Amino acid sequence: MSQYDFSGRTLVLTGAAGGIGQAVARRFRDAGANLCLIDVDAAALDGLAAALPQASGTVLTLALDLSDPAAADTAAARIAQACAGVDFLVPAAGIYLAEPFSEMTDEQWRRTLAVNLDGVFYLTRRLLPLLNAGSAIVNVSSMAAHRGAFCNAHYSASKGALLSFTRSLARELGPRTRVNAVSPGIIETPMTQELLKTRADSSRQESMLKRLGRADEVAAAIAFLCSDDASFITAEVLHVNGGLYVSG
Repeated sequence: MSQYDFSGRTLVLTGAAGGIGQAVARRFRDAGANLCLIDVDAAALDGLAAALPQASGTVLTLALDLSDPAAADTAAARIAQACAGVDFLVPAAGIYLAEPFSEMTDEQWRRTLAVNLDGVFYLTRRLLPLLNAGSAIVNVSSMAAHRGAFCNAHYSASKGALLSFTRSLARELGPRTRVNAVSPGIIETPMTQELLKTRADSSRQESMLKRLGRADEVAAAIAFLCSDDASFITAEVLHVNGGLYVSG
């Protein structure tokens, strides 16, 4: 059971079928929120929606690739029809691919920035008229944004840009909307499976807590930043990495 009450409030969540996305969807649904779930995987979205508690309120699913601005137009139009404004926006869609810089192609660079950064801009800009008073945006950055990434220069660049984007939006959208970010460390999700094949043991040892993170722990941080408990917090980044950022 969630400690927060989001009844009657609406969350727009991208990357909803991913590991962190699913945890966020469950956390907010348990708190009574209406959900608009967006992901490129229609079947996974349907499975997630079916698995969520069948409480009162709306669960809207949209199978869209938001790296395409036309898809963001479609999403905004559907959300405007279905929802009485947006209270929480969590653009969690992202890709994480091991591609060494010396071999990185223009297409690989562009693809990662398109998903991790462009899609956040496209949707956020189009949802701006729908944001309710007292709303909150939480961007999903990464520990890689702060200390760089090995064989993922495009990923760390995109996540670093999200931190600057977060601070800029907080300045422009306050006081009506608070804007913050979370920076997860190494979290056990499908997106990190390949990484964990070679780095799981070393990451556990480097962590102050001697374990990897869980998606629900990131979701808890996001829920806090959306809640009234964080009502005087904006333009901030919350690290969720078991101390790995400091000790690694």
